[in-house]
Amino acid sequence: MTPGSADLLLVVDVQVDFLPGGALPVPEGDAVIGPINALQHRFRHVVLMQDWHPADHVSFAETHPGRAPFETVTLPYGPQVLWPRHCVQGSPGAAFAPGLATDRASLVVRKGLDPRVDSYSAFLEADRTTRTGLAGALRERGITRVAVCGLATDFCVAWSALDARDADFDVLVVADAVRGIDVDGSLARAWARMEAAGVRRIAAAEIG
Repeated sequence: MTPGSADLLLVVDVQVDFLPGGALPVPEGDAVIGPINALQHRFRHVVLMQDWHPADHVSFAETHPGRAPFETVTLPYGPQVLWPRHCVQGSPGAAFAPGLATDRASLVVRKGLDPRVDSYSAFLEADRTTRTGLAGALRERGITRVAVCGLATDFCVAWSALDARDADFDVLVVADAVRGIDVDGSLARAWARMEAAGVRRIAAAEIG
């Protein structure tokens, strides 16, 4: 793959709280920083995603008395995994990872701002009706193909990749520039769903 004017690199949630030692660490999450920085120099267009929750967000286990992280509850929009408190707006944990290049990004998409609705995807919130506007912004820039990288493979990366496909973009996931959480087999399920939807895997070395 040789990126051109119609290609975009979407960098998903490479933030302090998702790194080892953070509030919701992704195993080896810091390993994606180097590959992503290298990838950014191969793309004309880069968008960064940033989890950005209010302190009382509905996805936090502590918002539901008696519930523990990684339990699932039913909310008005459907099942919701409960998470440790993470990426609270303006907190050190919500900041982009130290060492992550951000100067090449033309747009930062913040998600999860509504205290009542979680948001994994860069394109559509978890209620599956509220759009972020990213698809329209990419179309206005002439983007037709999106390469996705970042954290975590089985949640925000997968949801973003699948929603990009639903929005009629050609989508690739850079397999060595993502890492997953893997809750009860969620990683294998996510890869299977992406493959079934026509999302392709690619290695960073194949992009030049």
